[in-house]
Amino acid sequence: MNTDQLIDRLSQSVPPVPRHAVRWRLLIGLLFGSIVTVAMIASGLGFRPDLSLAMHGFSFWMKWAYTGSLSLCAIAATVQLSRPDARPMHWLWVMAVPVIGLAAICGVELARAPVAQWLPMWLGHSWDVCSSIVFLLSLPIFGGLLWSFRRLAPTRLRAAGATAGLTAGAWSATLYCLHCPEVTAIFVLTWYTLGIALAALLGALIGPRLLRW
Repeated sequence: MNTDQLIDRLSQSVPPVPRHAVRWRLLIGLLFGSIVTVAMIASGLGFRPDLSLAMHGFSFWMKWAYTGSLSLCAIAATVQLSRPDARPMHWLWVMAVPVIGLAAICGVELARAPVAQWLPMWLGHSWDVCSSIVFLLSLPIFGGLLWSFRRLAPTRLRAAGATAGLTAGAWSATLYCLHCPEVTAIFVLTWYTLGIALAALLGALIGPRLLRW
């Protein structure tokens, strides 16, 4: 029996896979992890008492646009890296767009504020816990994505782990906006981004071990 015959024999009893099976698998993992994260926010932190009012303001949607766009890019990368034939992702430079955009908003805010206000704008009221909270809230989402990968076939394990962590961090930061009252762009750019980066770093470190198949 040659190689082609072996491949034909092995593939005879393999049922067809639905076209969007990978996306649905990852979406389910993301959804279950998000439910746990929202429960953690509700029970441990609480939602903003002025949430409905805050949703009419610029700062709330600024944060959501930043973290949401990062999470969408990270999800797309995770979907691609969950396949054994993952191609180079030269399009990832797009993730720099929300970062640059938020940095531009930072510049405008700082230019309009007195220099004496720059440090309070940067530190806010929760700089010492914000990044760690975003990171901790990302763990259930990261766990859900790891569950999704159990039936997928990534080959670039470190990159897949990093994008899964990035997805978890960015999405947990998006959900954290339901609690966080901070309003300045420089706070979000610094401390939210640090929490997201920690989640991506965790994924990169443990991805090769947990995603092996």
